[in-house]
Amino acid sequence: MAGIGIGVAALKKRLGRNQALDGVNFDFAPGELHGLIGPDGAGKTTLMRVLMGLLRPDEGAVRFMREGEELAFAAVRPGMAYMPQRQSLYADLSIGEHLDFFRDLYRLSEDVYKTRRAELLEITRLDRFIDRAAGKLSGGMYKKLGLMCALIQSPNVLLLDEPTNGVDPISRREFWDLLYRLADTEVTIIVSTAYMDEAERCEQVHLLDAGRALAQGEPRQVLLDEGVASFDELFMKREKAPR
Repeated sequence: MAGIGIGVAALKKRLGRNQALDGVNFDFAPGELHGLIGPDGAGKTTLMRVLMGLLRPDEGAVRFMREGEELAFAAVRPGMAYMPQRQSLYADLSIGEHLDFFRDLYRLSEDVYKTRRAELLEITRLDRFIDRAAGKLSGGMYKKLGLMCALIQSPNVLLLDEPTNGVDPISRREFWDLLYRLADTEVTIIVSTAYMDEAERCEQVHLLDAGRALAQGEPRQVLLDEGVASFDELFMKREKAPR
């Protein structure tokens, strides 16, 4: 089945006094690994929550498409998975118990669950720690568990809000290796990050700052169009530009 694309048009959202999103226009092509790139406070989490249906935009629209046909959000939502920046896993439950919990939550058949569970434990290399409680996992392992819980239902759209924030460089690299393996499927992946070096790991980037869309496209082409050598330089250039 073809992947799901997402279009964001003239999106605005105010949170209290803060204009979190200010007329954002982005297109997320189906079946690709997208990076939502921006510093802290750029509006990344707000946009993620709007895409997931957790927040309603004040203005603008979000459209979901498959092979040129627009889909209702109600039809897409069961196949969406969201990994928030601050996960709420249960510290006293083991890795295996978490997977069992999400099996029951998504009402997976035992055959589907066993296959999916084995695949996820293998690619995350957490099979040796199946009985370890979440509260005793390292930061990187904790993030991997969160990813497994999001993937257990085999989603069509995967939204990851700063999944590598606060983990060590080796765990960051391993997490991206996992995303590359997922990107070989039809899953549409949107991962937000404030780490500028991670932008070039994505197939497409969408740059956000102070609630406004700055640019989008293939990473190297965006840098070429902006006349800069790195995304750090791009954002610094934008900061210095008169508003």
